[in-house]
Amino acid sequence: MRILHTSDWHLGQHFMGKTRFDEHQAFLRWLVELVKEQEVTAVLVAGDIFDTGTPPSYARELYNGFIVALQQTGAQLVILGGNHDSVAMLNESRSLLGCLNVQVIPGMLDDADHQVLVLPDRDGRPGAVLCAVPFIRAREVMASEAGQSAADKQQALQQAIADHYRRLFERAERLRRQLALPLPIVATGHLTTVGASSSDSVREIYIGTLDAFPASAFPPADYIALGHIHRPQKVGGHEHIRYSGSPIALSFDEVGQQKEVLLVEVNGEGLQRVTPLPVPTFQPLARVRGNLEQLSAEMKAAAAGHEAPVWLEVTVSEDDYLSDLQPRVEQLAEGLPLEILVVRRQRGQSGEGLTAEQGITLSELTPVEVFERRLAPEPLEAERQQALSELYHQLLVQMEEEA
Repeated sequence: MRILHTSDWHLGQHFMGKTRFDEHQAFLRWLVELVKEQEVTAVLVAGDIFDTGTPPSYARELYNGFIVALQQTGAQLVILGGNHDSVAMLNESRSLLGCLNVQVIPGMLDDADHQVLVLPDRDGRPGAVLCAVPFIRAREVMASEAGQSAADKQQALQQAIADHYRRLFERAERLRRQLALPLPIVATGHLTTVGASSSDSVREIYIGTLDAFPASAFPPADYIALGHIHRPQKVGGHEHIRYSGSPIALSFDEVGQQKEVLLVEVNGEGLQRVTPLPVPTFQPLARVRGNLEQLSAEMKAAAAGHEAPVWLEVTVSEDDYLSDLQPRVEQLAEGLPLEILVVRRQRGQSGEGLTAEQGITLSELTPVEVFERRLAPEPLEAERQQALSELYHQLLVQMEEEA
């Protein structure tokens, strides 16, 4: 059977004061046509359907409109809640959507059996077993104990998540035996993770809000569809553990990424192939950098080949001391299909300096890593730096528990 893996739509996002409605609408229309073209059996959305827990009405309309349009394809839809999604909001329509061949797993359910689903093939016969795991909040799987250090809490959370995956996988195996069919087992997740191996020149990077979940702790599912990071990638070089990434660039540090959805083909023998399908660019974004003279050429190059305005981030170097910088930059863009969303001065670009040398983006770092990289150049004693890092880590753990 053919499964389409996508995630991190972030419907309702506002970007530098701009709505993403047109882009999201175009993407969802494209996605429905792709499902028809590729004869997809099931669509998995691995979390962060919405950008906030209280999405605007037009974002909900996009969501509902997509569900209605997808019904005409015959494909089943499975929606997993992400850390940006409201469990209560997604749960509102769960029973209703269940009548429309849509399974919604907004958060951890009281009955874990509801997270183990049989996905039918095109003929209505069982085609795969799905361990449908949404974003897991610490309070849903563990209780805080007095005297625990931040490291202890992290270890306990990782173990609780691993135990939950193990229990669901055991249920899936039992269900497969009951059906007496060689069904592949697929799992989902919306969480931070790190590759267990650096083979194939895969750089191990941490993603998300807190410390990463090791890839080795996942159960031996045939395919694991992940969401939470916006750049598509394999986890630790594993072919069967993947992030699909976001379908549109959600920040300027994602400029240049080829966005994609993943066509996953499985059968009784397991995973057959994973085919990345590139998502068209519905709204071009670009970044330019240099002094005013250099920016003139950079802007012309960014505008080349475009009719609709390109959303632009401008970083000015050397001339960044000028008080009338904004109007000068805007004058350079006159007559070009460019819309300048932000003008930055080279000074104080510490955030970008944290990642530029390594060639990674801020979205690929945890807040702890960003904090430590920013703290490193400060003229502080090692013991004080360590103390500040520990305090910051404890604060993040507390915020996670209270979220």
